[in-house]
Parts: sequence; C-alpha cells; structure tokens
Amino acid sequence: QVQLVESGGGSVQTGGSLRLSCIASGSTNGRYCMGWFRQAPGKEREGLATIATGSSSSYHADSVKGRFTISRDSAKNTLYLQMNSLKPEDSAMYYCAAASFYCFAIRTLVPSEISYWGQGTQVNVSS
Repeated sequence: QVQLVESGGGSVQTGGSLRLSCIASGSTNGRYCMGWFRQAPGKEREGLATIATGSSSSYHADSVKGRFTISRDSAKNTLYLQMNSLKPEDSAMYYCAAASFYCFAIRTLVPSEISYWGQGTQVNVSS
C-alpha cells in the first residue's frame, strides 16, 4: 500500500513557476513507475511526465516538454514536478501517481495503469 500526498500548487501569473511535491508513505523507488497527471474541468486526465523505476530517466509529454521537469529524491521518497513558463492552459488539478510495474519512462502513463493516486493539488495560472 502506498499513500501519495501532493503539495505546492497555487495561483501564479503567466510566465511564473511552481514546484509540486509528492511524498510517498513507503519507498517507491525500484518498485513503482511514477508520474504526474493533470485534469482540467470538462477534460480527460492527461499524463504529463514519467520517471523510470529506480532511475532518473524521464519522459515528458509534448504539451509540457521544455517547461516542466519531473524528478525524484529517493532518500526523501519524494517526487517533484518543476513547472516553468506557466500558461493559463496549464490551470488544472495536478496528481501524483504510481503504477505497479517497472518502467523505462519511454511514454506517459495512462489512468488505467495507475494503482495509487494522490489527492491532487490545484494550479491556477492567470493571464
């Protein structure tokens, strides 16, 4: 059983930055494939970034590539999403997620693959 708790969301202006954090209750390094998703009102939940199991290798969706960066601190059991150059269309609820398989981070995860979700943290970007 894994519990994921996100923090770091908030309201920023266009061009601003935020760093989201996700603390896992147990060690996820070497056991789970970790990723970030977001969901805006009326839209499907979208996979944004994946970090490889037991590695720092990562994959980012085209919509955030070059602006967002996923990373982890294994010693702290914490996953991060650094978000720069934020746009109004980035406004959404952001979720940390864990899938119960080993991955190489060659694509984003899909919701049906996720075993554990965080509660979400809201990001609002104003123009």
